[in-house]
Amino acid sequence: MLFISTDNMKQIIKSVLGLCLLLAFGQVSAHYIWIQTAESGKLNKAHEVKVFFGEYTYGVIEDPNGDNFANVKNFKLWVMSPTGERSEINTVAGKEAYIGEFTPKEKGTYTVFLNNDEIDVIDYTQYDFGIFKTHYHSTAKVVVGEETKATQATNETGMVVINSSHNAAAIDAEVTLKVLYKGQPVDKGQEVAVYVADMWSKTLHADANGEVKFKLPWKTTYTVETTKKEEFPGTYKGENYEFIWHCATYSIAL
Repeated sequence: MLFISTDNMKQIIKSVLGLCLLLAFGQVSAHYIWIQTAESGKLNKAHEVKVFFGEYTYGVIEDPNGDNFANVKNFKLWVMSPTGERSEINTVAGKEAYIGEFTPKEKGTYTVFLNNDEIDVIDYTQYDFGIFKTHYHSTAKVVVGEETKATQATNETGMVVINSSHNAAAIDAEVTLKVLYKGQPVDKGQEVAVYVADMWSKTLHADANGEVKFKLPWKTTYTVETTKKEEFPGTYKGENYEFIWHCATYSIAL
């Protein structure tokens, strides 16, 4: 029989309760924001974009009108045209996501991107995670016409996932993603998680160029997440924090 001391048992209980609280309230460590949209668009036709918050692989989709989403709803959503013109996308709260649209006016590859660093400081010292400020960034690709190019780098102050594939997303196609941090490729070995439904996930590691490659074996939605702690203290809205927690996502819907 395995004997567990009272002190160890208390620590285990504390850790379990902390994890439950992270999952339930403090989405920062468990939840993430992602953009979901069709990769193929049409000229002069409105293209729908959705913004989700939750954990796709566990089927957790937060209500845009609920308390959890309220903590991260101050995001900005943009689209960058193939020629570099940037336009803001206005959104409204739907049943499962914030919904917006834009209308492509030229052929080429569009970069849809979301940025949110307007999130209150969170104190998780009791869970051994520290006091931190969160910075979310998410991207998606929309291609109009036949030629597919890489998406643009859209986050100079944090992390961004670039889809550098030159082929359309399709079953059995290979995807190449590149992760940048403050404009430079992330360090070799940076973890990049790929999630699909029913709790299936795979952890990849970036190469020396900050790239990961993987195939799309199923007709489903793939969400990609990568995170980084920036050990840089500061103050936000009068609250001190010890570091910035960066989270970048990318989604491919087949």
